[in-house]
Amino acid sequence: MPSVAVLAADGFETIECLTMVDVMRRGGVRATLVSIMPTREVVSSLQIPVTCDALFDEINFDEYDCVVLPGGLPGATNLRADQRVCDVVCEFAATKHVAAICAAPFILGELDLLEGRHATCFPGFEKSFPEGAYTGEKVTQDGNIITASGMAQSLPFALELLRTIAGDKAVEKVAEGIQL
Repeated sequence: MPSVAVLAADGFETIECLTMVDVMRRGGVRATLVSIMPTREVVSSLQIPVTCDALFDEINFDEYDCVVLPGGLPGATNLRADQRVCDVVCEFAATKHVAAICAAPFILGELDLLEGRHATCFPGFEKSFPEGAYTGEKVTQDGNIITASGMAQSLPFALELLRTIAGDKAVEKVAEGIQL
């Protein structure tokens, strides 16, 4: 069974984070909501408390196929400030899959993971991208990196990742179940 670790920090964008977990689970993918905070409870940018499945240090990332970075502020900056997150993202970018939405793709740019690649993000956060990397598209997949521009793209972003790691049948199952 494919597996995805969705990293959550205080200030995350609720819909970007929870849509990914929802779509993955509906599609038969093991999705773990992982707190990078000292407790399992994280608080969204709109002050919505969410209890995560596990703490960062409880996860064996070798068991996962993809790491997901939700956007939102200060959630994305909190992710970037955590060296453990940066290390995992770099490792996954080299060997597995990384997905980031809204503000979070700036992390990929700052970690020099977008050299020779294309990506998108919420307008204004592309300043960390190398020249020519920013597509301005709603969702961009370049090899093992999937990025999206913002909250309204949460569903297409999640479905693109689902297609990548679980295939078209998983996407069809989810699309039918949610009347897409």
